[in-house]
Amino acid sequence: MEKLFIKKKEFVPEVNFDPAKGLLEVSGQSYHEYTAEFFEPLFVWVSKYLEEGGLNITLNYKMTYFNTASSKSFFKIIEMLQEYQEKGKGEAVVNWYYKKDDEDMLETGEDFISDSGWDKINLIAY
Repeated sequence: MEKLFIKKKEFVPEVNFDPAKGLLEVSGQSYHEYTAEFFEPLFVWVSKYLEEGGLNITLNYKMTYFNTASSKSFFKIIEMLQEYQEKGKGEAVVNWYYKKDDEDMLETGEDFISDSGWDKINLIAY
């Protein structure tokens, strides 16, 4: 499977999905006008990647800002990984990075944990 890389732009996050390392990374800001169109290829890539099974996957979110539409898309990816693990297809973990003084980003990570009921989301201050 090919690596997926999208360079960070002003309103667009950097995406680095590396299947060889089992590493999915999204960082920066996400509040562009075409959120659905931006995330659709990511959903397709993750879905195809998870078909393989037997993988250990780490998803690193290191966002500084995102809009509601992006939040829903991030949560959808988390749900995909959660389902992958709960069906016994492989191991998955999410690392939710937030700046020590960014209470909003911390609260969003906590909300994702609460909403998903999944204990594989780690909140990591930096």
